[in-house]
Amino acid sequence: MKKLLTILGPTASGKTDLAAHVADRLHGEILSGDSRQVYRGMDIGTGKDLEDYVVDGHQIPYHLIDICDPGTKYNLFQYQEDFLKAYEDIQRRDVQPILCGGTGLYIESVLRGYHLSPVPQNEELRSQLEGKSLEELTALLQSLKEKTGSVMHNTTDIDTPQRAIRAIEIETYNLEHPTENRPFPPIDSVVIGVNIDRDLRRQKITDRLKKRLEGGMVDEIRGLLDRGIPAENLIYYGLEYKYVTEYAIGRLTYDEMFRQLEIAIHQFAKRQMTWFRGMERRGTTIHWIEATWPMEQKVAACCELLEKTEER
Repeated sequence: MKKLLTILGPTASGKTDLAAHVADRLHGEILSGDSRQVYRGMDIGTGKDLEDYVVDGHQIPYHLIDICDPGTKYNLFQYQEDFLKAYEDIQRRDVQPILCGGTGLYIESVLRGYHLSPVPQNEELRSQLEGKSLEELTALLQSLKEKTGSVMHNTTDIDTPQRAIRAIEIETYNLEHPTENRPFPPIDSVVIGVNIDRDLRRQKITDRLKKRLEGGMVDEIRGLLDRGIPAENLIYYGLEYKYVTEYAIGRLTYDEMFRQLEIAIHQFAKRQMTWFRGMERRGTTIHWIEATWPMEQKVAACCELLEKTEER
């Protein structure tokens, strides 16, 4: 059984390109650790960058991308189920599994084996929370987390009121039903983090945002709206889908959309790093390598670290 290799990092750090090159070297397959790339048709805004999965003409197999319809609300419980199914299939074929992504909650739920249960919607609670601001919801969520001792649902993944309400719904359910209903098998992994200088990260984020907007991101989101997906459902996904949808329906001007979205992505990247540092405090060893290293050096570092841990 091959040890899982995990490659994580903030947005714009180049982690997907690195993971694909490592997969090409090791004849591996990639499991996505991204909460939004699961949605079909949401390509540019989620940064799937599927061209990164082709290395020297070789198509790198990937999993957990394009597995559900836009407008639906995929969740952590479903991710664990889908991850385990794909992971076990890869292991059965004796192929190297590589987990790659920037959604710390999803990655940590696998590495630390979170025990989760499917949480039903609580319409009474939702009606009580309707109309509250994101700040009020965040404060309520923090209070619940203190009672449950939860490390889930930090501000990385609750950047809209809808997402915050769902997080409160989950934490409330867990407070009222504290039993661990479903065991998740422990998965041993060597974890590599791609570190990128703050100023370089900010520049890459801005450049990438311009490129994605010029590359059809607005048209992609207008197309989803034209298919009948409600604007509020797209806004729920946050970041690009929140701000570009608000521009598409006339709530924001183009300049307002760009400025607010750019700030939001910078803040998101900062929160991602905060989550990864929290993972380290909670016991996950992350081996950090620099984003600016040549690709060959980064690939060699990943392979050497994996080989060393497998020898122990």
